[in-house]
Amino acid sequence: MKFYIGTTTLVFAALLCMAIADKRYLLYDCNPGEGFNLRRDVYMRIANMVKNLREQKECKGDDWVLVLPPWGRIGYHWKERDMEQSKIPWSKFFDIPSLAKHVPVIEYDDYVEEIGDAKVDEIWYLQRYEEGWSSGNWEDKMHERPCIDQPVYESEGNSDKIRGWFWGFEETYANKFKCVSVQGSSKIFFGPLCGANTTAQSIMLDRGENILHDMFGGKDYWDCRRSMRFSKELVEEANEFRKKHFGSNDEADKTVMPEDWTEHKCTEGDALGGPYIAAHLRRKDFLYARKDQVPDLEKVAKVLKEKMQEYKVNKVFIASDGTKEEMAQLKTLLPEMVMYKPTKEKKKAFKMGGVAIIDQIICSHARYFTGTKESTFSFRIQEEREIMCFSKDMTFNRICSDQEPKDCEQPTKWKIVWNSDSEIWQ
Repeated sequence: MKFYIGTTTLVFAALLCMAIADKRYLLYDCNPGEGFNLRRDVYMRIANMVKNLREQKECKGDDWVLVLPPWGRIGYHWKERDMEQSKIPWSKFFDIPSLAKHVPVIEYDDYVEEIGDAKVDEIWYLQRYEEGWSSGNWEDKMHERPCIDQPVYESEGNSDKIRGWFWGFEETYANKFKCVSVQGSSKIFFGPLCGANTTAQSIMLDRGENILHDMFGGKDYWDCRRSMRFSKELVEEANEFRKKHFGSNDEADKTVMPEDWTEHKCTEGDALGGPYIAAHLRRKDFLYARKDQVPDLEKVAKVLKEKMQEYKVNKVFIASDGTKEEMAQLKTLLPEMVMYKPTKEKKKAFKMGGVAIIDQIICSHARYFTGTKESTFSFRIQEEREIMCFSKDMTFNRICSDQEPKDCEQPTKWKIVWNSDSEIWQ
């Protein structure tokens, strides 16, 4: 009996080693200055790259897995003092099993445990082409080139190990590093990653924001976006707030969705929304970077009061990065406004990313939503509402500034794609 168990154990261990040997891991990172919601978009680009790599004939036999880059302090957006915001796992913000229904994913800590070392075989530092569009026409291309800027990675003394930021994990190192000029979508990586340029088990693509979507707004885009369900902890907090302040719940609001996103499908107009309207008001840097597009608070209050009357509700939820003084002024002009203000304990538990997601969940369930032009925060809310099948007229809106005509340009009305890549926008 002991011999039988030992043999079984050895066979299992051998099979496990074979499975790990077949695995190839893709890691990535972004420019430190990129915001939370842009990083969510970069995830979609990389996730769909992994999905397509797994389907390439050239990569047959390669079990590609996406390693999720830990969240850390984001320069402009996450400046909260007295709050640890490094090495944050994706499970803090997103439902990992839901992500895995679209493409195999693994947290960074699990990756280190699985390979038995805190290392990356190769780093490809993505950069622009120094000469720009030399031909004057856009073309997808990629070449290994000398680094244009000073790399943020360096060799460790006489060691072959290459050190860098690596999301704050000081023990992590890489074996090889190179700069790669890239222009185009993830398709140009298929050949190089499938044996043409490397057979490394793990490759990290730094500055992943330089990779474009293969099909922005297509079925893979929306499947990936639908898989990005938020963590149950954040959803529960947002739902409790909706219930307490607005008497809102999914059954009454007609926003119930199955736990498995692959089983969800609806038709535009199915969702009703809670008995409140919502607005995202981006302030801070937009006040000088896009000052001609930002309405003053008096205009905001006037328009939102009109919308409350139109939708026969008496409360409006505000998500904003405005100062305390600005929000106090708006409260004077708009007494019906409500904001999500977590306790210090909850803020530390949810982190700034979690607080932002809770704001987005509450906005996405409102009867009517208006956002800020060119804000990825607003865009993510519009996507959530499109997934829940709200009317587009209740979703793709913004308040015109005094410098713009009354019929100023409204957000593009993106249409969700369930089964095909047709009719992406209207």
